[in-house]
Formats: sequence, structure tokens, C-alpha cells
Amino acid sequence: MAEGAAWFQRGPLWCLEPPADAPSGPGGPDRLEFIGGSYLAATPQLSYRRLLEAFSLQGWSVRAWSYVPGFDHQSQANEAWRSLRRDRQQDQDAEPAGSRVLRLGHSLGCKLHLLAPDGGRGCAALAALSFNNFSAERSVPLLAEMGQQFGFRSEFSPSPQETLRQVAADYQQPRNLLVRFRRDELDQSPRLLAALNERRQDASELLELPGDHLTPASAGLRRQLLGTWADDPARQRQIERLVETISGWGRDPLPV
Repeated sequence: MAEGAAWFQRGPLWCLEPPADAPSGPGGPDRLEFIGGSYLAATPQLSYRRLLEAFSLQGWSVRAWSYVPGFDHQSQANEAWRSLRRDRQQDQDAEPAGSRVLRLGHSLGCKLHLLAPDGGRGCAALAALSFNNFSAERSVPLLAEMGQQFGFRSEFSPSPQETLRQVAADYQQPRNLLVRFRRDELDQSPRLLAALNERRQDASELLELPGDHLTPASAGLRRQLLGTWADDPARQRQIERLVETISGWGRDPLPV
């Protein structure tokens, strides 16, 4: 693993460039735009460290958006998209022709990518890990109860039902890899797949792997909280297999 990887920050983005000897796409380093789930995403360079550094070793230029979740998911999706687009424009002179953009989300991060204002047209594909689309009452029942009591927004916008309707009607990216972990009781990938399949020329796939809802973040969290001695080799191998699978799929030749 990339010990001492040189993370740097640009506004709300945490960035990591691949090492010089890493493999890359036909046009050079490709770009990974990541949005994590719920409160894990406040410090993606720590919570998702092992996942994102594994992508860097596969030759991806990583951009991870940092945020604290709120009720207005559409507004946050717009903000994430603007931040990532601005960073991409800033780097466009240095990026070789032919490099591609892969969007990656975990849990709530999948929803924010799906609600991007460009409808997914600004990327080559989306990989969605553990898609979660629960209501506010299910996700944060105390906040929902307080919202009803004190008169502030107490449901996510768009709601779970409206989110799936928008995906079926407005989301334009045909290539989507939905990853479901077998012991993940929060995953709603089958519902997302059904909405994606309603679109014409959809090419979405569902992949089931061993693990649970925290598999993408688990190795980074263990190391952050407990130190290197607590590294779990089995979970690390899970992450490496996950990254190899998504990286290979993301670099498949684009359909003609």
C-alpha cells in the first residue's frame, strides 16, 4: 500500500496523484471522482484512505469531495459537481488527451453522483458501492422528529421515491456498475438497477461481492482509529480485489 502517499487539498477536494510507475489508461492517468457516504465523507483521505490509495496505485488521479450531509441532497449534488468540474477544468491543460473520468460513490455518495446536473454525461461511467436511498426518518430519526417538532425540513430532497423517478427520467449515463456487499443490510442497489433499466439503451450491471456496508471504508477507519497494528489483511485483500475489478471495468473500451 502507498505508505506516505502525498495527499493535498484543493478547497473541498482531497487529491492524490498516482506514482510515476503506476499503470494507466491509453491516454495517461485517468481521473477518479469520489463521493463518500454520510459522515465518513467529511475526511475521505482518512476514512477511505486504503480504497483511494489503491486506486492511485492502479494509475488513477483521485479527487474526493469532502462534505457533511444535509437534508437537501440536490443542492449538495450540485455543489459536488461544480467543485469536481472546476478542478477538472483547472487540470485540463496538464491532462493528456484520451484520459477518462470514472465517478465512484459509496452509500449516499452514489445518490449525489446520480443527481449531478449533467445527468452523468461528463464521465465515462459510474461505479456505485452500497447505494443507499432511505428516508430521513429511517436514516436520522432524531433529526426527522426534531424537524417535525420545530418546523424545519425533515425529509431529504429529493425524497427516495423522487430520486428513483429522476434517475429513470433524467440520468443519461448508460454505463453503471452497482456493487452490493452480501452482508449489507442498508444496500438498495436492486431498486436502483430497476430504475436504471427503465431507460433506453441502459448498460447497467449489478455485482455482488463479500463484505458489508463499511467494507469500502473499513481498512482506512481501522488504521485511523487503532494504528497500523490493527490492519486486517483479509479486509485489505477485499479492497484490493474491489479496486482491481472496478479499475478494469472502468477502463473497458468505450462503446462505439
